[in-house]
Amino acid sequence: MRRRLINSTLAVVLVVIAVFGVSLVIVETRTITTSAQERVESEAVRLASIVDSRIIGHEAISAQVLGDQVDSERFALIEIPGRDPIQIGTRPAGDVIQATEQGEQGETVTVQEPRSSVTNEVWRTLLMIAAVATLAVIAAVLLAVRQANRLASPLTDLAETAERLGSGDPRPRHKRYGVPELDRVADVLDSSAERIARMLTAERRLAADASHQLRTPLTALSMRLEEITLTDDPDTVKEEATIALTQVERLTDVVERLLTNSRDPRTGSAVSFDLDEVVKQQLEEWRPAYRSAGRAIVHSGKQNLQAVGTPGAVAQVLAALIENSLMHGGGTVALRTRIAGNQVVIEVTDEGPGVPPELGTRIFERAISGRNSTGIGLAVARDLAEADGGRLEKLQAQPPVFGLVLSSTPPGAAPARVLGLFPPRPRGGPAAPAPDEQRTVR
Repeated sequence: MRRRLINSTLAVVLVVIAVFGVSLVIVETRTITTSAQERVESEAVRLASIVDSRIIGHEAISAQVLGDQVDSERFALIEIPGRDPIQIGTRPAGDVIQATEQGEQGETVTVQEPRSSVTNEVWRTLLMIAAVATLAVIAAVLLAVRQANRLASPLTDLAETAERLGSGDPRPRHKRYGVPELDRVADVLDSSAERIARMLTAERRLAADASHQLRTPLTALSMRLEEITLTDDPDTVKEEATIALTQVERLTDVVERLLTNSRDPRTGSAVSFDLDEVVKQQLEEWRPAYRSAGRAIVHSGKQNLQAVGTPGAVAQVLAALIENSLMHGGGTVALRTRIAGNQVVIEVTDEGPGVPPELGTRIFERAISGRNSTGIGLAVARDLAEADGGRLEKLQAQPPVFGLVLSSTPPGAAPARVLGLFPPRPRGGPAAPAPDEQRTVR
């Protein structure tokens, strides 16, 4: 492209020089020739006037007397009737420019100038025009190179940016070039880079969340299937298969929630549901794991509570809290349900050391963990809670108490789709508890 720009610019300049240069040469040649002819004619008229005045005054007329009146480069011939012709200067050889003037006293004055003088002047003019044309070509080449670099370099840079985007490096460069069209392309590439970066971040986040959230349900499902393979009792097989199907449905719900959150974390599908069923299902699912670890998991508090949210999302949040207590806590894990105003609070606590002081509220940030875990579970749980208008908070650090706050509905109320009942809490610190809250310390 650079070469094409230079060649096109140079071609335009050469055409302009050729058109105007030839025209200028023709005009200048004619002007110089006309000017030389006029000079010779003027010289003949002047010399004839001098000869007339001398004849009238009976003054001497000779080559010596009139020699100073004729230019040294010209030749003059004065013919006076009854006298010998008078020659002034050297008669030129070859082609000449000539002018003849008839005097009032009958004399004839002829002035000649060699045409070579005109030719020399024309050549000098041609050299000047050629010099100017050469300077114009050089200036055009320099300007063409500069303009080509100004246009080609940004295009090369934009091509490298596009190649970088294609290779998986979506960092925007925010570089502009002072050319509106190229700057527009740069804006589009930067916008595309930002969109690609967001998409890659969402995909990586989805992969990490899916890996974390699916690990426990898949493990539980595999344990159920192992139970089926190890027993011959039809009733046991039927019971385990029914539980496995339920776990598959929850697993499907987990996947759908992860996909929904990856597209828009604010999209929720909250409805009124029976909170006791979700809590009971989590207790049954996690009790074997706690029994294997020599620990217990219990439930207390108010019963028959109706909450607003997505049952599958609430189950995932509780599963994340229960799993954290199993992995990082100690002693008995207690789930307590209570009412605080028009809200339902589900507290999860254990008898372990609690949240390290250096973590504070950063415990809900991704990749933040005090005990070599992934640091994803609580972050995903908080996103799931906020997606349906609830919130997940750390109510107490030692012993650890985490609370899932949902909107409550009166018992027996018809299920309804309710979205966005609670604005997400800022993540700078835990919310203050309601006045009627009582901490459950195990």
